[in-house]
Amino acid sequence: MAGDRPEASLDRELADWPTESRWREWMCRIEAVLFSSAAPVPREDLARVVGQGAAVELLIADLAVALEGRPYEVARVGDSWILRTRPAYAGAIRTAANVRDPLGDLSEFDLAVLATIAWRQPITRDGLKDIFGREIGRDLTGRLAHLGLIATGPRAPRRGAPYTFVTTERFLAIFGLESLRDLPDQEQLEDAGIGGIRRE
Repeated sequence: MAGDRPEASLDRELADWPTESRWREWMCRIEAVLFSSAAPVPREDLARVVGQGAAVELLIADLAVALEGRPYEVARVGDSWILRTRPAYAGAIRTAANVRDPLGDLSEFDLAVLATIAWRQPITRDGLKDIFGREIGRDLTGRLAHLGLIATGPRAPRRGAPYTFVTTERFLAIFGLESLRDLPDQEQLEDAGIGGIRRE
């Protein structure tokens, strides 16, 4: 998030503030940054708005407690955090707000390919063909990449060194996962009607 942007003149330390007020201000700053960001925010960017040596993880834990009972929550995505609406309010948002579906118009097959990439990554186009018994077109992988759900991974260590596909941090955020370890197990996939995708 921060990139090469120069830091604004910000009193990070708040040395003259009472301890409790300082902590509360740091929590508010983290909440403001998360609220204004469309993407998960890494720890190092959050650390830029609080005092040196402040425990960002503890501030986030306190923020999570402060948000209990609110329609949104702070969630970890990989090594970053994001504010997201609690699932219970998704219907209300779809009913009243002009919110674009982050998955676009993906079909069940498209989602099955995406799930396979998540479970088997890094996976080549040929690996997908072996699983689905047909070519997976560049139009599909291009759409998944355009939505920010997959990216090009490392080249496969075999003849021709084909590119592989991997999921992204945006994939984790959209599906409410902290990491790939949070993917459903085989039994949960079969209960959801998505069988035959085994993690190796």
